[in-house]
Amino acid sequence: MIYMDNAATTIQKPDEVKAAVTAAFDSMGNAGRGASQPSLDALRVIYDTREKLAHLFNGGNAKQIVFTANSTESLNIAIKGIFEKGDHVITTVLEHNSVLRPLYECEKQGVELTILGCDGKGNISYEEMEEAVRENTKAVVCTHASNLTGNMIDLKKVGEITERYGIWLVVDASQTAGVYPIDVEKLHIDILCFTGHKSLRGPQGTGGMWVREGVRIRPLLSGGSGIDTYNPSHPTEMPTALEAGTLNGHGIAGLGAALSCLERMGMDCIREKELSLMRRFYEGVCQIPGVKVYGDFDTGRRAPIVALNICDYDSSEVSDALSEEYGIITRPGAHCAPLMHKALGTIEQGAVRFSFSHYNTEEEIDLAISAVENLSCE
Repeated sequence: MIYMDNAATTIQKPDEVKAAVTAAFDSMGNAGRGASQPSLDALRVIYDTREKLAHLFNGGNAKQIVFTANSTESLNIAIKGIFEKGDHVITTVLEHNSVLRPLYECEKQGVELTILGCDGKGNISYEEMEEAVRENTKAVVCTHASNLTGNMIDLKKVGEITERYGIWLVVDASQTAGVYPIDVEKLHIDILCFTGHKSLRGPQGTGGMWVREGVRIRPLLSGGSGIDTYNPSHPTEMPTALEAGTLNGHGIAGLGAALSCLERMGMDCIREKELSLMRRFYEGVCQIPGVKVYGDFDTGRRAPIVALNICDYDSSEVSDALSEEYGIITRPGAHCAPLMHKALGTIEQGAVRFSFSHYNTEEEIDLAISAVENLSCE
């Protein structure tokens, strides 16, 4: 199998991640539920992982790191927890449904929504973003990189706009956490949502958010917290305020190990290899007759993703052929990015997405190029 669906989830995990999860099954109790050794062991592992994440994002106080099951949960907590009727929010057509659907729900409840369009290569206009700011604008909610095209939004420019107008910046870093350095202070980010199972190379069922001190989010859930039991209201102190119930301690142990591996290997080295593989693939397929590639490849700053179509073939048929005939795993269809497909004119056909990991090799890239060329001639 040649696995090229890393934008959905990474399959290959460091051995240390597997070992940490296995060890956690034998040692971890329920963090914050008593002073027994298993409970304290869990508490230490979870807090250590908070500190690693706070360091990774330059987020300062580790208590501002909240654990969730994935980016979808993080984004739902953020979006449903900060907006009220009469607020205005700005977002983009690049967004995943994890952003769009919660915003549509907020819109039904009286939140005003502006969705910025894009050009033919899938890039947004920052001038249009600034022009969209109103007196009642509360936040910009945007992805860091499109999960379909790999195009990146310039968070520095967005942060300058939000800082200038005194509004919040909520970022979906699903495709970039672990690939690009994200400094929440320099980029003026107020809420950063991330998942653990993609480029951070942690287990599925892990994710989280960093919340700037002073930003208040209404909790999506309330219930057991291990503290302040006789209070009829859920605690307001972070991170407990947004972490009702038992955490996925076993998964968080694996995520902590993955973060240690990331620091040891070096994010820059990993990114350079992934982008090199992506560029090799792009240059190999973009000149093949009948192949159309989507996104902006004039810049080197992008996620390691290439989405394409072959002639008028349905993307699912192409993806199936790649898997069955060549053992190459890709992602066809709509990719939970409906507005991006509408902008690209690919609603009916979908697209075949190749997304790369540093575990991939140049030999695999060349095989994938040959497979695309063979299918384009059929």
